[in-house]
Amino acid sequence: MASFKCPDVVNNPGGWGPCTLPEQFKDIPYQPFSKADRLGRAADFTNSAYMGRRDRYASQFGAGGDIFAYYEENDESSFQLVDTSKAPKTFRKKTWQNRNLQRIRRDERRMGGTMQMLSRGGVRDRDRQRQERKLQKRWAGRRRWTDRTPVKVRDPSVEVQSSWKPMEELETGKFSKLSAKVDKPEDLLLCGSVQYYDKTWDRINTKSEKPLHPVDRTHHNVTTTDDPHIRKYSQSIKGANVFATDTILSQLMASSRSVYSWDIVVHRVQDKLFFDKRDDNDADLLTVNETAQELPQEEGDHYNSPERLSLEATYLNQMFGQRCLKKQTKDLPEPNPFSASSEEEEGQAASVAYRYRKWNLGDGLTLVCRCTHDAVLQDAKHKDKFINVKTLNEWNPKSGVDWRQKLDVQRGAVLATELKNNGCKLAKWTLESILAGSAALKLGYVTRNAPNDPQHHVVLGVQQFKPTEIAKQINLNLENAWGVLQHFVKMLMKMPEGKYVILKDPMKPLVRIYSVPRGTFEDDDDEDDDSEEDDEDDDDEEEDDEGAEAAPAAVTEAAAGRTVTSL
Repeated sequence: MASFKCPDVVNNPGGWGPCTLPEQFKDIPYQPFSKADRLGRAADFTNSAYMGRRDRYASQFGAGGDIFAYYEENDESSFQLVDTSKAPKTFRKKTWQNRNLQRIRRDERRMGGTMQMLSRGGVRDRDRQRQERKLQKRWAGRRRWTDRTPVKVRDPSVEVQSSWKPMEELETGKFSKLSAKVDKPEDLLLCGSVQYYDKTWDRINTKSEKPLHPVDRTHHNVTTTDDPHIRKYSQSIKGANVFATDTILSQLMASSRSVYSWDIVVHRVQDKLFFDKRDDNDADLLTVNETAQELPQEEGDHYNSPERLSLEATYLNQMFGQRCLKKQTKDLPEPNPFSASSEEEEGQAASVAYRYRKWNLGDGLTLVCRCTHDAVLQDAKHKDKFINVKTLNEWNPKSGVDWRQKLDVQRGAVLATELKNNGCKLAKWTLESILAGSAALKLGYVTRNAPNDPQHHVVLGVQQFKPTEIAKQINLNLENAWGVLQHFVKMLMKMPEGKYVILKDPMKPLVRIYSVPRGTFEDDDDEDDDSEEDDEDDDDEEEDDEGAEAAPAAVTEAAAGRTVTSL
């Protein structure tokens, strides 16, 4: 008969559960575990795929999972085996180099196998050359980190002297936050003699390109303080306290887009500011590819160096602006204030109209500026409208879009490339046209006959824009441009009277203002030399009695000649 033994029941008066450890579980270690731990590690052969990452079978209790690990009793923990052999190289970190090597060797084997299958003679050489060209094309576009073009150190437009005192330092990147609203200007004077634009140049295309021949004309780039009308307005117009030219104003307004160095001289006389330029300044020279990703890297007298390209662009801009005009001339109420007095030399002056205008900048600031028109255009109603004519030149077809192939079919792509490479130059041209109130801005596309021939050029086409429309295309905000100018004017008005230089850093987007001595950029050497020559002549006159009567007349004629030359 089966027997039943009642198990021992432990009474726990202080809680629940057993009071003592059962006999069958004595001396057995306990390992904490979690229900989320995965089982199957002993038979899992794919755990090596998780190398370098968290073990998929790791316990949530950390090192507590080693409680059942096997340990040998006679473990010689102090014994170490020294292995002097080199560890095998692992190429895990340079897999991309191994892949490139494997690709090169595979191509070489493929090319070698192909060469073995070819018969002897010209066929084998021709196919070998074809395979070499194929490999060269594959690796031609890939550049190594050692092939980077070194950064060219650019020189400042003027050397900073030790006597110059730094006053302010401005970051051009912060100019985008400036803004100012300016009312319409008031016209003061219109003078000069300007010719009519020839509309036949608008029908030129790449298939009917026209050579650009030089024109013998005199261009007057007179600065602010040498302008007789500005001198008159500084005394006659009440409240006028800021004076400049359109070239200087456009440089200041577009200063945030400039890359090359430039400088402007400022004269603070009482409560008036005169924005001026140096005699040997390059402000009138046009830049080439100033805002491009890769600037021209040639140096010295090379025809593609930045200096030579600047001279070439300025020359083409002047020649095309005079070549595209008719012989018909429109005379304005006042003559050109900078042309010579003789009629023979007046005929050689370039076609130009000067418009003097006045703006109210607010806060008691009144601007008087001399603006420029290049030509006159008759519209459909036979009304005369003043326009500006500028030139874009191509110097290297391989550096961007080839104009001879794309200008007629993709003119927008050509213009977009020029906006990217010459954004600062186009912004200044647009600002000059808006300041002058020109009805249109015509851009001529001029290229070289050959890439290595900077002497002969042809015209491939002409395109016309409204200044306000092209300003939108190049993201030129007029309120921001006026705000930048107003910021410079207010800053200089707070400084004491004297002479200042605004200098753009050649390598950084910074504009610095220096206080310079009053005699800076003024050459008195010629006057000293003339006085020394006059003293020597006087000594010779005293020693020579026979030429005593003729010498005073010669000195008077020489002095008169110098006076006429200086005027």
